[in-house]
Amino acid sequence: MSNVANWSAESVAQLDREDPLATFRNQFLITDPDICYLDGNSLGRLPKATIDKVNSFLTDEWGKQLVDGWSHWIDQAQTAGDLLAKTALGADSGQTLVCDTTSVNFYQLCVAAIQANPGRKKIIIDSANFPTDRYIVQGIAKKFNLELVTLNSDGMGGPGAVEIESEFEEITLDALRPHLTEDVALLTLQAVNYRSGVKQDIKAITEAAREKGILVVWDCSHAIGSVELNFEQNTVDLAVGCTYKYGNSGPGSPAWLYVKKSLQEKLQVPIQGWFAQDKQFEMGAFFEPTSQIRGFQIASPSIIGIRAVEVAFEMIGQAGIKQINEKASKGTQLMIDLYDQWLADLGFTLATPREANRRGGHIIIQHPDAKQIAHALRKLKNVIPDYREPGAIRLGISPLPTSYSEVFEGFRRLKELVESGDYKTITDSGSRVT
Repeated sequence: MSNVANWSAESVAQLDREDPLATFRNQFLITDPDICYLDGNSLGRLPKATIDKVNSFLTDEWGKQLVDGWSHWIDQAQTAGDLLAKTALGADSGQTLVCDTTSVNFYQLCVAAIQANPGRKKIIIDSANFPTDRYIVQGIAKKFNLELVTLNSDGMGGPGAVEIESEFEEITLDALRPHLTEDVALLTLQAVNYRSGVKQDIKAITEAAREKGILVVWDCSHAIGSVELNFEQNTVDLAVGCTYKYGNSGPGSPAWLYVKKSLQEKLQVPIQGWFAQDKQFEMGAFFEPTSQIRGFQIASPSIIGIRAVEVAFEMIGQAGIKQINEKASKGTQLMIDLYDQWLADLGFTLATPREANRRGGHIIIQHPDAKQIAHALRKLKNVIPDYREPGAIRLGISPLPTSYSEVFEGFRRLKELVESGDYKTITDSGSRVT
């Protein structure tokens, strides 16, 4: 792809004609062909097969089998976890569960990591991390009387803030290394930052932390399904993530957790659920956890939700995560080119790395009127982005359902909206969802 910002509708259409993933778009429900949906990084589109799969579950499984269905539902968190691991994580079987929410899984693994390092008194997170993760570790630090160190990578600070050098919210190993001491129990970062889209160096950071006996919990919510994560190659120990962004599994779909096999006997999660019991159906008086990945499961999984996850990640497997990664890279490069071509002279600034190997499947552009512009895009131009504080519009390409032409048209409408000044006529809707 050319780095010269000089794209036309025809040259972008040629990208679509050459796209090996183009046919996957037809496998998604698109009720409005005019819409430019550039928010698949927040909530993915609905695969058509999910409709049939869920309906079949309701009528052919739950409806007909009733409680006997549990004979094959019982291990669904594990079988779906193996599918997700194979297609999207680059990980072997027996290390991943599809269950609960990202927040619950994050809490479980963070506390388990801390309790595996008794005597250590510090937790490290960064100020640009997703709010849920920051709030959860604040609560954990308070509960266990630990010191929270917040690496101030975006200027917003936080509890125990320390200043570091950072571009695009990236946590570099050079900036991080002075804080990796033998007093640290836990480090947690995002694989791809939810706002800037920057990719962290998972392998280098994990291995540097391991040298000091520190466990790292990676939040991969904004990475899975758009970039190659290569857990085995990157020696990841612990990770969590959602399935409803690039995973296209639906709002509130079950999340996932990953625990490296070598750690499964060592770690003990704080919520000791029935599903983690070794001899589950003996229903004994004492909790005796299994040493396998089920030891990190709390309770009955959402089978309806898992059916949607299975559809989506089977599709990811068919497409191949390498080709998905390549399209995300080309799509975000197209966005950056169009920013240069149309938006740089309209008061916008780019807050995402230009280097393809440093970013995920979305970009951030900033503008003094970003919130009003993002709202006007929806109301006036039928373009769906999202807005993120402070002053940023987030735009993503979901590699399976999103075409390059959809990206091009969305940016063209954004340019037109700002050039005309029409966005100034739109007032805030009052919704707290941005």
